[in-house]
Amino acid sequence: MPHQLVWVIFLLPFFSFAVNALVIRPYLSHRHRLSGYVTIGAIGGSLVLSLWALRTVLGSADHNLPVPDVSWVVIENGVNINLGLIMDSLSAVMLVVVLVVSLMVQVYSLGYMHVITGDRDYSATGYVRYFAFMSLFTGFMLGLILADSLLFLYVFWEGVGLSSYLLIGFWFHRPAAANAAKKAFIVTRIGDFGLLLAILYLYLKVGTVDILELHALAAAGALTGVVLTWAAVGIFAGAVGKSAQFPLHTWLPDAMEGPTPVSALIHAATMVAAGVFLVARMFPLFEHSPQALTTVAVIGGFTAIFAATMGLVMHDIKRVIAYSTISQLGYMMLGLGSGGMAIGIFHLFNHAFFKALLFLGAGSVNHATGTFDMRRMGGLKKVMPWTYGTFLLASLSLAGIWPLAGFWSKDELLAQVYEEQRLLFYLGMATVFLTAFYIFRVFFLTFGGKYRGEKAKLHESPAVMVAPMVVLAVLAVTSGWLNLTGGFDRFLGGHGEAHGLMAGLFGILAHPLPLVSLALAGLGIGLAYAMYGSKTISAEAMGRTFAPLYTLFSRKYWMDELYEKVFVNGVLVNGLFRVLDAYDSGAIDGMVNSVAGGTLGLGRGVRRLQTGQLQIYALAIVAGLVLIMAGLYYFNGS
Repeated sequence: MPHQLVWVIFLLPFFSFAVNALVIRPYLSHRHRLSGYVTIGAIGGSLVLSLWALRTVLGSADHNLPVPDVSWVVIENGVNINLGLIMDSLSAVMLVVVLVVSLMVQVYSLGYMHVITGDRDYSATGYVRYFAFMSLFTGFMLGLILADSLLFLYVFWEGVGLSSYLLIGFWFHRPAAANAAKKAFIVTRIGDFGLLLAILYLYLKVGTVDILELHALAAAGALTGVVLTWAAVGIFAGAVGKSAQFPLHTWLPDAMEGPTPVSALIHAATMVAAGVFLVARMFPLFEHSPQALTTVAVIGGFTAIFAATMGLVMHDIKRVIAYSTISQLGYMMLGLGSGGMAIGIFHLFNHAFFKALLFLGAGSVNHATGTFDMRRMGGLKKVMPWTYGTFLLASLSLAGIWPLAGFWSKDELLAQVYEEQRLLFYLGMATVFLTAFYIFRVFFLTFGGKYRGEKAKLHESPAVMVAPMVVLAVLAVTSGWLNLTGGFDRFLGGHGEAHGLMAGLFGILAHPLPLVSLALAGLGIGLAYAMYGSKTISAEAMGRTFAPLYTLFSRKYWMDELYEKVFVNGVLVNGLFRVLDAYDSGAIDGMVNSVAGGTLGLGRGVRRLQTGQLQIYALAIVAGLVLIMAGLYYFNGS
């Protein structure tokens, strides 16, 4: 593959954005649906090029396609800033994941946006704006994946944050959506500040932010100690914000205010995946800093079970899946922090397909019922067979049921954690049970029993929405098979040992861990069925029995109240901001007002001399002349 085409991969979505924003929206408003086809064509073209790049990287000895840098800024004192791209195994895999999911989401969006907009004026519904922003979102994510320096990466990193803000708040006329967009933007900026500090710190200490050069410095032992640890922790802070890890997780559930296909893209392939990718891209720094690596593992392991508990009690189907995303991202961080870069990315790879499918399934259900509240669903199995079947496969894959995709990466990840972080392993195993329970609670409430809603006529979604779900369902079943012999692991630079799990399709018998994991998942599914399927166990009685825990989980551990009332209103508004306001009013304004008051006073004094009487002016002139003459006489006489 010619290296010039690597640039085209991420430039095509930006071209689509420009066409939608500068041509279709102002000049072709009567053909606004062209915007969807332009976006799909651009992303489809990028996907074809990415598959070609993946094949090229697979065929190279070092799994790398060199791409020459392009000079950007040259300063006389020797500071040169180049734009460059990395096309290695990690980039190649991530490009395919992002573009496959994005393409399916854009195709799905054709039907979704048609249902939303109907025959109304496109400018009122933002049809072109939607596809323009989706193109922009994908383009920034692709640039982030390919960037060869932390500076270049940071530009796209902030672009991803901007795009998420625009899409989460897509229906900006709704206060909830506007507030959710602002919340996402502000909370993730906290993590981004840590990433920015890490970039500046690295440049000051080692004089470069080139990613491959930093890898080489860490490997050679030239980047060690406090510098390495603080740099890695700062980089991880950025990942915590983007990947919604504790304690910066609160923005992601509220991001459900955006259109459902946007939720699918954010949760499966773009924004939240960026944090995991960042840690994987900078993994050579982390693996040479045990403290930073342990921090990643602990935050990830805690986030996995912490978010899963909140997913147990939510009634909004999208919010349950959102907490599932936070939990699964915690799994990925746990895998990375346990020293398994390849297996963390492998779980990201599989997760992208079944999580996107779950969100698209939620959008399909909403299309039929007009609600996201599972208490007003039920009985959809017969009227929505395609959505039912694909959602079931995605749920089984998320729960880690053999032989679906989620099983292979989840159990391989847990095996890695068992060897490196034994205490965190038990948290991970508990999360297996919770994951199976909450996702099948969703499944039985949505598709089982009788319909509890108000809409009279229920129907399956149109083919343009169902077809992408079917494609993702196939991937949710089969993508995990790519590592049956450890090939995926080796391609990403791992050892390909597979811990005895991936020796073959029936390799689970060679290790007891998958059997225990499957048993826990089975117990979770069985309990969900007993409570929400057969109803042999009363969900209401369980809620009363565990009322304190139910309240704790449903109130989300009061984290939103903590941030809003304690930090925002307490520490900031009524604390720091009041002090700054007093300083500004007292010291700054006082100094300025004193200067102004002195000037006014001096002016009033001088003004009194201006009486307007000519005889006084003449007297003053004569007096002045007398003084001058007296002075001259005195000095000449002396």
